[in-house]
Amino acid sequence: MSSAAASPTDDEFRFLSGDAARVGRTGPLPRVERVAAEVGEGRRISGLRFDAPADPALVLLHGAGLNAHSFDPTLLSLGLPALALDLPGHGRSDWRADADYRPDRLASDVSAAIEQFAPTPVTLLGHSLGGLTAALVAAARPELVRHLVVVDITPGIAPGGNAGSVAEFITGQRDYGSVEEIVDRAVQFGIGSDRTALSRGVALNTRRRPDGRLEWTHHLAHLDALPGSGSDDPRPYAPIWGALRSLDLPITLVRAERGILNEELVDEWRDRLPAAEIIALPGPHNLHEAEPVLLASTVRGIVERGL
Repeated sequence: MSSAAASPTDDEFRFLSGDAARVGRTGPLPRVERVAAEVGEGRRISGLRFDAPADPALVLLHGAGLNAHSFDPTLLSLGLPALALDLPGHGRSDWRADADYRPDRLASDVSAAIEQFAPTPVTLLGHSLGGLTAALVAAARPELVRHLVVVDITPGIAPGGNAGSVAEFITGQRDYGSVEEIVDRAVQFGIGSDRTALSRGVALNTRRRPDGRLEWTHHLAHLDALPGSGSDDPRPYAPIWGALRSLDLPITLVRAERGILNEELVDEWRDRLPAAEIIALPGPHNLHEAEPVLLASTVRGIVERGL
């Protein structure tokens, strides 16, 4: 385990001061630790603990092609002890030898990490691919989860349809000449519009190759397709509805109004999970990067209701 106080002189944490200013946080930055959990098969899951060493009240799982640092602005605004994990194949977590990043493959690794770092039940928030993974974690290990929050994804999603733009953004171009070129592409694909925030995210999620070109650090950018998009089934995640219906705990869907969920998908969620809460927030699919203060305020209310 490596540990560091949040400081702009630490390369990994160099954007935290700017993130804090962006979300209007005053006072000292929280203590942040880089942690890692052994999850079997010689692999490790890495993550960031905010307000360490306090036990996390909240665990967060990012979407495909992102990493734990994408939640930094939200967590700086939120101000609660939290653990943001790098999904397998992302950030500083190990890549899977089989390159299989479907939610059911990720859930057991995530469960092992939560078990090691969160001794009491948590609010589990998952965005996009992380949301589907979070649903399976809650179903398999309900003793770990107090409240499930799913951000801008449902099991009814069609990877080649509703989420097709996300897949094309990640796999459609493999290398770039500059950060600015990647930011231009992100704006074009509706990933966000704040160029400063996008540049920060790109810097924390790319590396420079020996030939000088930039490439993504996550494994998905080196594969031919995203999880589920190569399936003959247009809705490969539909079995996860069963996992959600099995849960005896509060469930909240946070929908991004300019995200990937259309009215049909939201209506299906409402029909299948009538007791679940639905909250709509203005913003694109990556709400935690584009609207961190708004998402933090929403999540704070959810966490505090469960304490």
